[in-house]
Amino acid sequence: TEYIMNKTTALLVAGTIAGMSAPAMAQSTDGQFTGFRAGVTAGYDAVQAGSSVDIDNEPNNNDQSIDGLAYGVVLGYGVDLGGAVVGVEGEYTDSTASTNFDDGDFEGFGLGEVDAGRDLYIGARVGAKIAPDALLYAKGGYTNAKLNILSDYGTVETDRDFKLDGWRAGAGVEYAVNPNTYVNLEYRYSNYSDANIEFADGSTSRNFDVDLDRHQVMAGVGMRF
Repeated sequence: TEYIMNKTTALLVAGTIAGMSAPAMAQSTDGQFTGFRAGVTAGYDAVQAGSSVDIDNEPNNNDQSIDGLAYGVVLGYGVDLGGAVVGVEGEYTDSTASTNFDDGDFEGFGLGEVDAGRDLYIGARVGAKIAPDALLYAKGGYTNAKLNILSDYGTVETDRDFKLDGWRAGAGVEYAVNPNTYVNLEYRYSNYSDANIEFADGSTSRNFDVDLDRHQVMAGVGMRF
């Protein structure tokens, strides 16, 4: 009888511990993507004319694009709803993309000699959890970028900038390494249709229409708080 009582007591204790630990384990995967986050991002950046019409009469067609390395910082906030995650984010990036001369042939895309300046982005993000620690997401919002105008042969910035307004859409995947650390990989497309020139004294020109596309493949790492 004593053996049966001891065995029954042990089973009851084990069952109680299991019952308490199961909700805790389930809870540890919920809220994995909740909270403020801050991180760094870097990747391939290409800015090009939205039109495919050739803008020169040279035998070697002008590629009408610039590319380089984009890099910057990201701040965001998300709410993990269990199966879905919604949130907002903002980003500040710069880029090494610049026009150049190749054997005396100027490679531009309709706006003259420029290099890519700072890019500001703010938007929303929504995703679906494809695993307890993996998120597949889409994003979209507003972007404001600069193209710094260069002097002859692209050597010196002139303190004049093209300021571009547009929109961005993208998609990516984020992996929670642990509750406080994440990595992500994403593609995003931006289109700029409105521009003005900002002069050295701070004055600006009237707005005018442009058609510029931006393609980026970016990887990031950050902390969630």
